[in-house]
Amino acid sequence: MIVKSKNFILKISIFYTVIFFIFIAIPTYFYTNLELENYKNTQNRLLIEHAQSIQRTIYDFSNSKSDTFIFPKSFKFEVTLLTKDKKIIYKTRDLNFNKTSKMSIEIELSNNRLNAKYLQLSKKISFDEIYFKILILTLFIGLFIFISIYLVIKASIEPFKKANEYLDAFFNDAMHELKTPLGIIQLNLEILENKQKKSKELERSINATKNLFLVYEDIEYLIKQKSVKYNKEKIDFTYTLNQRLDQFESLASPRNIKFKLNIEDNISVLINRTHILRIIDNTLSNAIKYSFKNTLITVELIKNKNDIIFSVHNYAKAIKNKKNIFNRYHKENHIKGGFGIGLNIVKNICDANNIDIFLDSTNENGTTFKYTFLSNT
Repeated sequence: MIVKSKNFILKISIFYTVIFFIFIAIPTYFYTNLELENYKNTQNRLLIEHAQSIQRTIYDFSNSKSDTFIFPKSFKFEVTLLTKDKKIIYKTRDLNFNKTSKMSIEIELSNNRLNAKYLQLSKKISFDEIYFKILILTLFIGLFIFISIYLVIKASIEPFKKANEYLDAFFNDAMHELKTPLGIIQLNLEILENKQKKSKELERSINATKNLFLVYEDIEYLIKQKSVKYNKEKIDFTYTLNQRLDQFESLASPRNIKFKLNIEDNISVLINRTHILRIIDNTLSNAIKYSFKNTLITVELIKNKNDIIFSVHNYAKAIKNKKNIFNRYHKENHIKGGFGIGLNIVKNICDANNIDIFLDSTNENGTTFKYTFLSNT
């Protein structure tokens, strides 16, 4: 449960962090464009400043008597002096700027001794630093938001987590305390049944106790399934099924429901004992609960090549929603009682043990639950 709780908090934190990034996507876009524009303006200003420096040098040379012109050089700029006819007078070392990664300006010069009419300047520009800064800023904000959301959610669910732990502990203690008195009641009722004549009152009490045990075992399984490891073992399916049918006969008899059996001998399956009992008990219990009075319930256990097939057929109203019948707390008929957990338990056990479930239900032919224990189970 602790691992699932942590995964839940992590998923929720990531979800809300993604939502946050979606909301800030547009402001981030405009901020990035603003940074790019500022960068371009800065680089353009540097070009103009360097061009002005060269202009002053040319102007000073034109007003001097010196025969030597010292050109201001810089490794950041690529500079070309051109005549009126665009012939090159002087050019600095070619810096091999990519066209998409350079910025250029051209300035018209006044008359000078170099007969230069145009001054062209180019400078390399790169947006990598801006994108890197935006990325780091975004990651930092995202990490801050994620950690904040994670801590807030964790702190928010902590009381519920503790309450859930107390509730689990309470149910564990309650189930432990219930098992002994239920066992005593069932034992004494069976002793009474042997000592005196059968009566409807005694029979109903015994059946009610058996139903209580079925509910108890389902709830106990739900509580323990996350903490108990259910190891597989070789189970005598034939013997186990016959044993459970003996227990269910008394539940079926008040409604005059009979069992028609087709159970092959010496069929074994590799599965946990608790798992196979939950499949058998919940399937038979539902068949009895929903069957019409004075009908047959057909129970089969056969081998089909390498697979083992266990099926239960009864005559009852058709199941309307076959897709939801295995959902927890789903009930087709609320009048019949129960918690709607039995078939959900069965479905989870079948999924865990690679058992194929087939369900067919019509008003004309009744309802069939068929479980195929594949050869590799």
